[in-house]
Amino acid sequence: MEFALLFIIALSAGLIGALVGLGGGVILVPATLFIGISLGFIPDITPQTVVGLSVIMMIFTGLASTLSYMKSRTVDYKTGFIFFAGSVPGTMVGAWINKGLDLPSFNLYFGILLIILATILLIRDKLKPVKWFVEHGMKRTYIDNEGKEYVYGYPIWFAFLLTFVVGCMSGLFGIGGGSMIVPAMLILFLFPPHVAVATSMFLVFLTSIVNSASHIYLGNVPWLYTLPVIPGAYLGAKIGAALNKKLKSETLVFALRIILLLLGIRSILDGLF
Repeated sequence: MEFALLFIIALSAGLIGALVGLGGGVILVPATLFIGISLGFIPDITPQTVVGLSVIMMIFTGLASTLSYMKSRTVDYKTGFIFFAGSVPGTMVGAWINKGLDLPSFNLYFGILLIILATILLIRDKLKPVKWFVEHGMKRTYIDNEGKEYVYGYPIWFAFLLTFVVGCMSGLFGIGGGSMIVPAMLILFLFPPHVAVATSMFLVFLTSIVNSASHIYLGNVPWLYTLPVIPGAYLGAKIGAALNKKLKSETLVFALRIILLLLGIRSILDGLF
């Protein structure tokens, strides 16, 4: 039973993650904790092992998405590697902090993070783009299929600082960081939306490799439960990446805001009571 539930959760996490540029951990982590501990289907799951499971999943979510986006040539590889360089030390710091968290503390802090992420998604479309970062940073250009040219960019020092923080949250909570980096890419760095999503998933793939190495070293990966999660996430990410090219994701992003708010509130209540 738990294998079937984990497969469905991973499929959903991969699909939603690839469609809107998230790693999928924001879906997998709270859902797995709920079915595992609250419903009792996986009694041996802990905050550490669910994070370990999530970072392994995100390798395959990121890989499947990146392979799909490579075909449409929307991945900014140079930016991906620059962001990756800033994320690496952050993921290690986050993984180290994670080993000291008990379940109530994890639920409380993770719930706060989910509410912050939901708020970012809620106000993302209402915020005016900030041109200062492009004007004072390394500029990039992109021409879409309709011939429209986009100019975007960022100061490298700020990109390193931002991705260090994102990497730390990724290592600590087992999330891909796309929910934090994509709004920054759109609002601060003026990325074209499809390039932001594709590059975010490339970054998720790279950082998850380092992140998983840290959690494997710490003994946090429940290898048995990766059996349903890996194929589910890979399949879901392939579907999500394909849908991203055809559909507008506003409806899904709206639903994701509500889901994150509800999960965040529930997680905080679990941590407090």
